[in-house]
Amino acid sequence: MSMKNPLKSHTTEFLLAGMFILTYIPTLLWLWDRWFARDSYYSHGILIPFVSGFLVWQMRDELAAIKPRRSPWGMPLIITGLCVHLMSSLLRVYFTSGFSMLVVLSGLVLFFYGSKTLKKITFPVAFLIFMIPVPLVVITNISFKMKIFAAQIATAALNSMGLEAVRSGSVLKMQHTYVVVDDICSGLRSLISLTALGSIFAWWMKGPMPKRILLFCSTIPIAIATNVLRIVFLSFVSEVWGSQYATGFVHDFSGFMVFALAFVLLYAVGKVLE
Repeated sequence: MSMKNPLKSHTTEFLLAGMFILTYIPTLLWLWDRWFARDSYYSHGILIPFVSGFLVWQMRDELAAIKPRRSPWGMPLIITGLCVHLMSSLLRVYFTSGFSMLVVLSGLVLFFYGSKTLKKITFPVAFLIFMIPVPLVVITNISFKMKIFAAQIATAALNSMGLEAVRSGSVLKMQHTYVVVDDICSGLRSLISLTALGSIFAWWMKGPMPKRILLFCSTIPIAIATNVLRIVFLSFVSEVWGSQYATGFVHDFSGFMVFALAFVLLYAVGKVLE
């Protein structure tokens, strides 16, 4: 009786994984730096590869049932991705290099395992997009527009509550205090994290594609609405009890509570659509 060594049978996969990591070391270091930067918008980025890996692991039985059939169409994807990576590395544009990783990864799966396997894991591979930070200039522009928009809605909400408020840029001026809606409070961080979460909800959802798309798109109004609610809450606390009570623990805890509320609302929308 002969027994097959499982480590030996996966030698090719281990070698490919090692070469892939070595090729993208500069990009991976950039990702790590952006994930753990102070006030990062992508602090969730470190979790994304593990989530993708878990999603693939859940399909292990279905993937094992697919007979690997190499496809030559994977090689153009690999070459294209590596060319983009090379140019990006020379120009130090790691954003495009990050996306080239997904192209190369898709090409490797297609070349060695075939189109059926790639089709099966399309979502876990595409989900890796959420770990790649967009350029800081884009973050700054979007964050600026979002904080102005949030400040406008919060001002209207405060006035409707009987708390007189006037907006000056991203500053809400009230009778006894003022609240500054800075970039971190623009809601962009919650929006980025919530869209990643919403994509999983939409993928798991049992229903037609239009409903899944609607569930995913609902992350945008949910993220904006919950962030405005947080601004209104902090403004109310600052006006009624004093600005010192709207900072520190209350400020940070309200951020966690708002994201929890957004999670509940997203789950509720999913259940309604199902």
